Amino acid sequence: MARKRQEEHKAGAPDWLATYGDMMTLLLVFFVLLFSMSSIDTAKYKAAVLSLNGSLGVLDSGPTISLEPLVNNYPVDSPTESSAESEEFSDMQEELMKILEESELSGQVKLEINERGLLIRFLDSVLFDSGKADLKPQALEIIDKISVILNESNKRITVEGHTDNVPISTFKYPSNWELSTTRAVNVVKYMIDKSAIDPIRLSASGYADQHPISDNKSIEGRKNNRRVDMVILRSEPDENN
Repeated sequence: MARKRQEEHKAGAPDWLATYGDMMTLLLVFFVLLFSMSSIDTAKYKAAVLSLNGSLGVLDSGPTISLEPLVNNYPVDSPTESSAESEEFSDMQEELMKILEESELSGQVKLEINERGLLIRFLDSVLFDSGKADLKPQALEIIDKISVILNESNKRITVEGHTDNVPISTFKYPSNWELSTTRAVNVVKYMIDKSAIDPIRLSASGYADQHPISDNKSIEGRKNNRRVDMVILRSEPDENN
């Protein structure tokens, strides 16, 4: 019986593989087009990733996703925005420093740019007499001068009152909570009434002795803890749009 001649195979890839390759190419082009027409809101993307931070980890400790530092619970702005804002804070700090030097208060008022924004820290003796919340005449003058600089910006401002851990118990201020809060409120009220700063930009808080910056065991430490912090806050992402 004669052997059947084996059929010759065609050279190259099978027909089905060519069809499959064409389909994959078309899908790739389709998704590239979709991506090119889309835009990503960086701030919202970072906020979404933040909500997953740590929850996707296999181990008990350590996040699986790393983000840049946050400011006021919002992701840091883009490099361009951060650079412009940092320059604004630096200029403002320089102008304020000149005012403090002219008023001979540079040793009693601290200026610092940090993750929250520009901090203006007053020792309580600059603004108030011991155990009181009425602004001193010297305080009114310095707040007026500082407010001129602050009015050049539209950034939000928070005023925070702090005390040491020595209890106070008077009819007007039953505890350090009332004293610290009233001091912050009085600063804000004066800025609204006399310095023409838009009230929507301002807020006041009192923290009593709950946020010390020095050890309350020493006289110097307690002196440092009795303070009023005025913070010109960094912009939130939506405010830059």
